[in-house]
Amino acid sequence: MSTVLITGASRGIGRATAKTFANAGWNLLLLARSEENLENLVNEIDNKEIKVFSQSIDLNNPQDISQGITKLINYGLIPSVLINNAGVAWTGDLLSMPLEKWQWIIQLNLTSIFQVCTEVVPLMRKKGGLVINVSSHASRNVFPKWGAYCVSKAALASFTKCLAEEERKNLIRACTLTLGSVNSSLWDSDTVDMQFDRKSMLSVNQVALELLYLASQPSNQIIEDLTLMPSTGAF
Repeated sequence: MSTVLITGASRGIGRATAKTFANAGWNLLLLARSEENLENLVNEIDNKEIKVFSQSIDLNNPQDISQGITKLINYGLIPSVLINNAGVAWTGDLLSMPLEKWQWIIQLNLTSIFQVCTEVVPLMRKKGGLVINVSSHASRNVFPKWGAYCVSKAALASFTKCLAEEERKNLIRACTLTLGSVNSSLWDSDTVDMQFDRKSMLSVNQVALELLYLASQPSNQIIEDLTLMPSTGAF
């Protein structure tokens, strides 16, 4: 039975992904900041044949990440797939952005992924594995008021390619799922001030199914990037 580790698992895309993988018979290792939301999710997962473990970690605090992942891995499961899903956004003029908000976005959208990979990927090398980094079409396109988010996602796309190249010899594959607008909890954040027709966006369940598709690839192939957009186009 395969095991997946999902960051940002307590809501939005991460929550839907956890349930989708559970229904497909995967063991789950779940990371998120909210311990309460994680506990509620674990209680909602209705598959007694799988193992589900969770750990509350604030990915915005670099000092918490190593210890938190160690606690999660100590439950005895080694993931064959790592999904770096956690991420944030901030809208506003790039050069009017407070430094602490810039550092917050870079930490959560990029540096924390580097840290998680540093802890998890070496454990996967013995049997091989797959890293899926959830990215955005903002990695390729720029949008006013979204400068820091675009920068963080462009850097994540580059990081993923570098990771794939370096870890190829260790039987580790890495890819991105590049997304258009998704009707997720991102839009409910007080750091995002944009009004769009959310009914036209992708659903979190659609994204979860694509993540399961990527995770289910045979080990002798890699879809380096899968782009999923709403049929109405970019917002």
